[in-house]
Amino acid sequence: MSKPIFSIPDLTTFARLDTLDLTCIGQHITAHKAVLKCRPNTADDRCRRCGGHGDIRDTVLRRLAHEPFGHRPTTLHIRLHRYKCIECGHVWRQDPTNAAPIRATISRAGVNWALCARVIDQDTVSVIADKLAVSRHTANSAVRD
Repeated sequence: MSKPIFSIPDLTTFARLDTLDLTCIGQHITAHKAVLKCRPNTADDRCRRCGGHGDIRDTVLRRLAHEPFGHRPTTLHIRLHRYKCIECGHVWRQDPTNAAPIRATISRAGVNWALCARVIDQDTVSVIADKLAVSRHTANSAVRD
C-alpha cells in the first residue's frame, strides 16, 4: 500500500468494545494496568412494567475484567444510567447484557480470550487469572461455563 489512508485513533474498535455494544469515553493506562471508561450505545429508557418513559435518576458503575490490553490487565468501568418511570415509579438500570451476563465479573470478550488462552495457548487457569486480574476461582468458573 503506497499511500495508506489513516483515520482517527479509536479505542472502541481497538479494544473490540463495539462487539459488546459499548463505546470507550476515557482511558487510564499505567505500566501495570489499563482502565477503560465506557458507556452503552443503546438507551434503555422505557419502563419494563408499564412501557412509560423514564427519567435518569443517577448512574451506577459496573466493573468488568476484559481481555488484556497488551500485557496489562484491563478493566472496563461501565457507566449505567438508573431510570425512574414517570408514570408508575418503577426504578431500573440500563441493560448491559451485551457486555456480560448478569452478575458476571468478566466481559464476554474476556471470556472468549480466556478460552483461547486455555485451549490454544495451553495457559493454566492461574496464568489466565493473573492476566485478567481476577481470582483463580472466577477465571476457572468463566472458562468452565
